[in-house]
Amino acid sequence: MTVSSGMSRRDFFKNTMAGAAALSLGGPAFGKAGPAPKAKVGLVKTTDRAQGVEKALQLIEFPSPKGEEVFIKPNLNTSDPTPGSTHIDTLRTLIREMTKRGAAKIAVGDRSGPEETQAVMEKKGMPALAAETGAVLVNFEALAAEGWVHLNPAGSHWKDGFDFAKPLAEASYPMATCCLKTHQYGGVHTMSLKLTVGAVHRKFMRELHGSPDQRKMIAEINLGYQPKVIVLDGVEAFTDGGPMKGTLARPGVMLAGTDRIAIDAVGLAILKDLGTTEAIMSRKIFEQDQLARAVELGLGIRGPDQIEIITADEDSRLFADKIRSLFDKEIKS
Repeated sequence: MTVSSGMSRRDFFKNTMAGAAALSLGGPAFGKAGPAPKAKVGLVKTTDRAQGVEKALQLIEFPSPKGEEVFIKPNLNTSDPTPGSTHIDTLRTLIREMTKRGAAKIAVGDRSGPEETQAVMEKKGMPALAAETGAVLVNFEALAAEGWVHLNPAGSHWKDGFDFAKPLAEASYPMATCCLKTHQYGGVHTMSLKLTVGAVHRKFMRELHGSPDQRKMIAEINLGYQPKVIVLDGVEAFTDGGPMKGTLARPGVMLAGTDRIAIDAVGLAILKDLGTTEAIMSRKIFEQDQLARAVELGLGIRGPDQIEIITADEDSRLFADKIRSLFDKEIKS
């Protein structure tokens, strides 16, 4: 992988657990991989986003942010109401939770599109949230040339690589919070893996959106960083259309975990349970291009048998049972 713009290979691979996968793009970097541990996904049935975030984080184990500079990557693709973009309550609660756990500093950053990022941040109330919580806003679109690192993974589907936002690539404690929805412009679905497109410079979007390998390229972007924890807001979802507007459903669920593939797999299972697009319903979850390529890259778990859904109440358990049943059917078929 080529790494440039003032960031050494040592620093890059130190700050991304996906570095080993970037060396091989398809297998373990050193020797034979042993049995992979299960990825725990906390699931909370709720319509209260603040309560959902708090409870979901309590269900899983993740690295302490104490003394760390936390960087939260939300979904600010547009200013459309959730699930078109991250809900302000979800983001506010994440900031408060990290502050409560001792984070030294918290930043929130993204690049929007097609809307300008600054306009989206203002419409979504980000400046007021920053003033309220002490978080720092980072507009990737306003970064100078030195604010980007060029990544060019050998064997990827990108012609000459892509520019990745340096504040996220170099963050000591990166986090991600995504929505639950379909994507009608080639992505098929947009959750934690697709979320990372917002960390790529706008000038590379024409190549991404014009490629028949778009979904594989989305997975490859995720070599740029490794979030310590991911929160998926599924209080509302798009089961068709998306990412800006779509057919609205209300599954009333909040997920938290440390494995992007596991989070997206559970999200896809929820969409299947709700009834969604033919592109999702007609294929097994781990046959979806984004997940299949992410598995090849070693970005997380390799299959549904490695997912452990954790709940703490009866409503959540009953909902989780439906998701487990769907995974069991896909494993057996």
